[in-house]
Amino acid sequence: MPFPGRSLCGTVNGMTETMRAISQDTLGGPEVLREVELPRPDPGPSQLLVRVRAAGLNPTDWKHRALPGLFLPAPPFVLGWDVSGVVEAVGPGVTLFAPGDEVFGMLPYPHGHGSLAEYVVGPARAFAHKPAGVDHIVAGATPLAALTAWQALVDTARIEAGQRVLIHAAAGGVGHLAVQIAKARGAYVIGTASAAKHDHLRALGADELIDYRTVDFADAVRDVDVVLDTLGPENCRRSLPTLRPGGLLVSILALRDAELPALAAERGVRFASLLVEADHEGMRAVAGLLESGALSPTIAGVFPLAEAPKAHALGETDRTLGKLVITVD
Repeated sequence: MPFPGRSLCGTVNGMTETMRAISQDTLGGPEVLREVELPRPDPGPSQLLVRVRAAGLNPTDWKHRALPGLFLPAPPFVLGWDVSGVVEAVGPGVTLFAPGDEVFGMLPYPHGHGSLAEYVVGPARAFAHKPAGVDHIVAGATPLAALTAWQALVDTARIEAGQRVLIHAAAGGVGHLAVQIAKARGAYVIGTASAAKHDHLRALGADELIDYRTVDFADAVRDVDVVLDTLGPENCRRSLPTLRPGGLLVSILALRDAELPALAAERGVRFASLLVEADHEGMRAVAGLLESGALSPTIAGVFPLAEAPKAHALGETDRTLGKLVITVD
């Protein structure tokens, strides 16, 4: 429905009152996604209105598109949490940004979704200034996956130079950024990935790689300080013996496994489950890593907004290396 007092055509203060977006009316495959015209949102207190230039996709996008019982209520909804773009307007109380600033960030997960559109609103402190030398595609690919890795490895595990870190699915969206963040902190990085992706991961800084198709990591790895699991509860359980006494397993996909903390304690190790949070200071740290060249997302493909269904279909094959990005002109 239109906003009160606003028609579905025309402009206000030089900005269109409507916007293109990718929405869905039902759960299902990529074919349920369709381009629609919606009212352009207005920023409320402490919010930014951002004209979207690029929006990264993550596995949570196609899972929410297709599966019931996750975080969001039933559709219709516009998905997308990653965003890079230009501030069009600021709401009351915003002091960190001004119209014209280039910003990037993660909309509050899970209920702040909506970046697969020409415009999006979000809390000012979900964003950071985009480094001038980083384009919108790279910036749009980064936030959710990089914040997940940062919050797991730095905020939660507090990894230090010389520590041994095992990163599962090291070539995935979170994994390949976690490799780089761990190396930037001086860690020794062990990654699991198919053999075809090993050369790329070595170039990103991985010290040791395990082909999960031919080698059982549970037999091959011991005495690590931190495990980052991105695969789920069963993989978590198999990872516990790889930890040294007092070590920490951080999982982003085992929120509902109530037995894992006790299983970890029985082995003299610790367990933490993480749900990524919008984080201004984390985004500033990520921006610094991008600017210095210590962090660089691998771009697996770039699609215009109208081809979002194609990007979803490719992403859920689970065969891409790095991140898929939607651009908005």
